[in-house]
Amino acid sequence: MPFKSVTLYTDGACLGNPGPGGYGVVLIYGDRRKELSGGFRLTTNNRMEIMAALVALQALKEKCRVVLYSDSQYLVHAIERGWAARWRANQWRRNQRERALNADLWERLLPAVESMDVEFRWVKGHAGHPENERCDELAMGAAKAKDLAIDHGYEETTGGPAGGFPPRFPQFGR
Repeated sequence: MPFKSVTLYTDGACLGNPGPGGYGVVLIYGDRRKELSGGFRLTTNNRMEIMAALVALQALKEKCRVVLYSDSQYLVHAIERGWAARWRANQWRRNQRERALNADLWERLLPAVESMDVEFRWVKGHAGHPENERCDELAMGAAKAKDLAIDHGYEETTGGPAGGFPPRFPQFGR
C-alpha cells in the first residue's frame, strides 16, 4: 500500500535573536489543509525553524511520503547533507572543540524524519511564495502573542529562566 503524500511548509521567526519567537506550519494533504503555530518567550530563530519542522512531522498520524519546504538553509542542509546525523553520532559535537547547537531539538527531529519518507526542500523566504508567506505570518503572530511558552532547551542552556516544551502537538492526517 503506497504512503500518503503530504506537503509541509514551515517557518520560524524571532523578534530579536534571541527574543520571543514563533513557528508556523501549513500541512497539505489532498484538498485538506491545516495550519499550526506556537511561540516561546525566549528563543532563537534557528530553534524556531527546527521546531516548525518538528511540529509538522509530529502532526502526522502515520508514515507518509513528505516534501517539507523551509526557507532555513540551516535546517535543510543539516538534514539533507547529514550534518545533524553526524552531530548525533559524535555526541552532539560539531568537532572536537565545538558542541552542536540546538541538540535537544535535533534529538527530537531526527527520529521524526527517520520515521517518514521525507525530502527537505529550500524555498527563498520573503519572495512571494504564498505558503511560505503564510507560515511567516503564523510564526510572527505566535511570537507576538501574550503568555508565551518557555523554551526549556534554550533557557536552561543559556542561564535564562527555566521552562519547558509544550505537550505533544496536534495530530494531522488519515
